[in-house]
Amino acid sequence: MGTSSADTARYDRFVADLFGVMAYGELSAFERLSSDARYSPTLHDRAVLGRIAVIEFQHYEIVSAKLAAMGVDVEDAMLPFQAAVDHFHERTRPADWYESLMKAYVVDTVSADFYRMVARYVDAETRDVIEQIQSSEEATAVLRQRLKGALADDPRLASRLALWGRRLLGEAVTQAQRVGYEHAFLSGLLTNAESGANDAAARELVRSLTTELAENHSRRMVQLGLSG
Repeated sequence: MGTSSADTARYDRFVADLFGVMAYGELSAFERLSSDARYSPTLHDRAVLGRIAVIEFQHYEIVSAKLAAMGVDVEDAMLPFQAAVDHFHERTRPADWYESLMKAYVVDTVSADFYRMVARYVDAETRDVIEQIQSSEEATAVLRQRLKGALADDPRLASRLALWGRRLLGEAVTQAQRVGYEHAFLSGLLTNAESGANDAAARELVRSLTTELAENHSRRMVQLGLSG
């Protein structure tokens, strides 16, 4: 079955929105990590977070360049998502450096999970951009090892960081759902996956993605020695 011009326009809008929210997410991550690095307990930790901040900005530049190639202004693409992303960060202000470290890890891994899920439904060119953003497993591994080290040094952190991790996941999912519904985000994605996509299909996709995100998060927390 062919794809109508309306469906094509809807999918193109989805791709621009996807890159817009990705760009602002990466820019925000750069700003957050750059700020958090100042409160690191050691100079080594400061350098670690600084390096990860640089990687996030490189990701922003990749997405920004892709938007430019599509003829979309990066600021115009990011603006519709600024309020939601900023609201998430306002509601999840870390109390100390350890909570900052956990937040960086959770946001990094949950975002990667979400992009990986979205990549199942998009065209090859869009998938290639997503894969470039996901390619920095180095940053994830560094955050994971530093968290394990902190927990080994002070086991009393475990219950607090486990609770903090669950809150971060809940806030992230809530904001993702809000963005999805307010911007008809996932229905645009489904246009590329199947004909006859509708709001009910989008809601079902949200439920499926949410379940998978929660399961992956729980597994990672157990790997850190925390309850999911």
